[in-house]
Amino acid sequence: MTTKERLYRFVDELSEQEAAATLLVAERRRNDPMLQALAEAPIDDEPSSPEEDRSAREAMHAYRRGEGIGPDELKRDLGLD
Repeated sequence: MTTKERLYRFVDELSEQEAAATLLVAERRRNDPMLQALAEAPIDDEPSSPEEDRSAREAMHAYRRGEGIGPDELKRDLGLD
């Protein structure tokens, strides 16, 4: 089965509401130059340092504990509100 055939089958199984939401996401992605640039960017194959790995693990643990901040707080912290 081709990708398009799988996509047709998937779309056929969506409710009207799900189809509308899916279409909105697909249209935004297709028309967003930043998302297109990110999708076309090369994979970052530069190795990370032990410090970067440790920092990333600590950040993920903090996030999982619910210690992350929301977008409103981040904007305030950055003076963007």
